[in-house]
Amino acid sequence: MSLLSLDQVSVAFGHHPLLSNISFSAERGERVAIIGRNGAGKSTFLKVVFGEQIPDEGVVRIEGGMRVAQLPQELPAADGKTVRQVVSEGAGETNELLTRYFSLLEDMSTDHSDELANIQTKLDESQGWDLEQRVNHMMQRLALPADKLMSELSGGWRRRVILAQALLSAPDILLLDEPTNHLDVPTIEWMESQLKQFRGLILFITHDRRFLENLANRIVELDRGNLLSFSGRLSEFLVFKEKQLEEEERANALFDKKLAEEEVWIRQGIKARRTRNEGRVRALEALRDERKERIDRQGNAKMKLGSNEKSGKLVAEFTQVAHAFEDKTILKPLDLVVSRGDRVGLIGPNGCGKSTFLRILLGQLEPSSGTVRQGTKLNIAYFDQLREQLDPEKTVADNVGEGKDTIEVEGRSRHIIGYLQDFLFPPERARTPVKALSGGERNRVLLAKLFTKPANLLVMDEPTNDLDVETLELLEELLTEYQGTLLLVSHDRAFLDNVVTSVIAFEGNGVAKEYVGGYQDWIRQGGRFPTDKIEKEVEKEQDQAKTTATPEVSEQKTDTAPAKKKSKLSYKLQREFDGMPDLIATLESDISDLQEVISAPDFYSGEQASVQNTLAKMAAKEEELETAMERWLELEEMQNG
Repeated sequence: MSLLSLDQVSVAFGHHPLLSNISFSAERGERVAIIGRNGAGKSTFLKVVFGEQIPDEGVVRIEGGMRVAQLPQELPAADGKTVRQVVSEGAGETNELLTRYFSLLEDMSTDHSDELANIQTKLDESQGWDLEQRVNHMMQRLALPADKLMSELSGGWRRRVILAQALLSAPDILLLDEPTNHLDVPTIEWMESQLKQFRGLILFITHDRRFLENLANRIVELDRGNLLSFSGRLSEFLVFKEKQLEEEERANALFDKKLAEEEVWIRQGIKARRTRNEGRVRALEALRDERKERIDRQGNAKMKLGSNEKSGKLVAEFTQVAHAFEDKTILKPLDLVVSRGDRVGLIGPNGCGKSTFLRILLGQLEPSSGTVRQGTKLNIAYFDQLREQLDPEKTVADNVGEGKDTIEVEGRSRHIIGYLQDFLFPPERARTPVKALSGGERNRVLLAKLFTKPANLLVMDEPTNDLDVETLELLEELLTEYQGTLLLVSHDRAFLDNVVTSVIAFEGNGVAKEYVGGYQDWIRQGGRFPTDKIEKEVEKEQDQAKTTATPEVSEQKTDTAPAKKKSKLSYKLQREFDGMPDLIATLESDISDLQEVISAPDFYSGEQASVQNTLAKMAAKEEELETAMERWLELEEMQNG
């Protein structure tokens, strides 16, 4: 049964249609990724579902009694509220009623019996008396420190808090708009695991392809006002979409050829016009109208990244470089050489010292100990994730051209308006103040500004935020072909894997190590992030609470400590463990058979329903295999435990 349906919904701003008579439905258990170019209408789609945006036409239906919750893109304020208070606000009216109820009980100066009775009735009807229990359960589930102030938490932890707030109302439909923005990799992976456990319907927008690939089981693309729905993973959708675009191009080419032939016919001589078929004339007029209505697919940005004269072979060398702020160690002694042409990714949790490391390498900060030797002929360009290089009050053209009508790019002069069209800014958009742009557009402005200044050392801090997939892939291609040296700070795992040749991982307690390859190579070599300090504190508090609540259990465990290790599984678990290799082999065989079907040349030319059914089977088998592998490892650990 569909929890949500949209019927012939349209939304337009001026003459620009974002949603054009779209119909859509989704069921419980689906995790639907909304994808599309920047400005295609993804956020508008979520606003329509949530009720923030009233459609121009059409109907939005949410099954009766279904609750909708939204995880806002903005972080909650770092104020003096406690985590418990902010999470409790997710209960809405119930939380307000409870707060008012206990406030009235404390006020002994006036008789509030009538109001108390009224509140009590409402709380009975909404089962609101167990709110505190539900809040405690949610905070325990998400490992949140109940009494910490929001001002004491990092951005990643505040993101956890608002996720707990959204989940507290037990929503049936959860809306997420760029939930991974500015989160570090450990928090992104944590969020993935939490959302996979959600049993309702999830609609989400993200620029993080690895997050999208891991979470989504259905893809919905918004393209030129239309909606294309596909059951399966992103990687499977991209193959399907490529085939569809080829078909669209062929159909458009045939249409344009026919239109051109009819235009030649209508322009024939006087005799032909006198005897022409009026039905054919009307058909030509219909063709013209159809061509006028066709919205051509937006092109890709045409970014070019140049580098001026080469730097010296050595870019930077660390010899036993260490740094500390007061008593906090940021970087333990490190030896490192960065050579010309290296593409180095910096990975680690927020606040681990990546920015400090960059400042030391660039000579902006003296280390506490050790020596830094910089190379020669360095010309540095810096991409700032906070976009502080942009003046929000100035137009796009003024920000990039710095008030000039022409700029010099790769040794030749170009008009600023023409240059900005390469970055998908038409003339009217190029004259728009930066403050009116979306996040993805602002990132494109910063890239346009950065690429006007050739450099042989490029430092990029989170350049992927808010960019659409096409622009991300182009940026990857540019950076891969870049002849200079790249230092890249990013939490986008796919972007790191596709761009960098080595990573410097900040693994906790000031330890930084260099690994060859990208993020997945680091994982394969045994890399892992440290458990967050606050999470350790929460686990410690929970352990203490359990010990206090059941002291006799604690004593029993102490007395029988040597017997804690189990060398033998129960009969049932042993049978399950023994059967795992055969199960895994069967799943791998099924996946192999499906891969043969999918790789057939004519697979995507078949009926769409059959294609999507096969791809859905493939996704389900892959998920079964992943679950089986995890269970096998779990049983093996229990056996060896």
